[in-house]
Amino acid sequence: MYGAPVDLSFKCLSSMTDALTEEPNQGLRPLKRNAEKKFCSRSLRLNNNIITDLSGFNNTVSAFLSEPSQLAWVDLSFNDISHIDPVLVELKELRVLYLHGNSICNLSEVDKLGALPFLHTLTLHGNTMENEGSNRGYVIAALPHLKKLDFSAVTRQERIMAQVWHRPGNRGKNTRKNQDD
Repeated sequence: MYGAPVDLSFKCLSSMTDALTEEPNQGLRPLKRNAEKKFCSRSLRLNNNIITDLSGFNNTVSAFLSEPSQLAWVDLSFNDISHIDPVLVELKELRVLYLHGNSICNLSEVDKLGALPFLHTLTLHGNTMENEGSNRGYVIAALPHLKKLDFSAVTRQERIMAQVWHRPGNRGKNTRKNQDD
């Protein structure tokens, strides 16, 4: 049985190695430790810090969690992350990823997450990429297995529209027939 999330939020962490010197916040449910003093959890909160990149992420996860390969829920919201680090794609059991309120500016960064077979919940709102427009449809097309995006359910209609408008062959093309024909 897995316990409460390991909560390292609001610690002013600027790097993953900074987390190694911190003790997790106490929540409503007590954190359970194994014989090696590692936490029996599948969830990690690193939100509301000043993290810019995920160098050392694997070491930090391994230091805190009894079964790091079982990490299923990561909250990296409200940091200063500018890209989706490849280390996140290595988390094959990841189901929930919060990235809202960061500095991700390139919508194509989302494509990297397609390698996560169990990812069903993702947040991206509040990133610079919102200025690119139509990002919800793009994300749904890139990650068709998502059930929730930005705390809102992905509807059947959105899936259909994403398939139509975001097919690789349709990107940047005018789909109307030329009237001169």
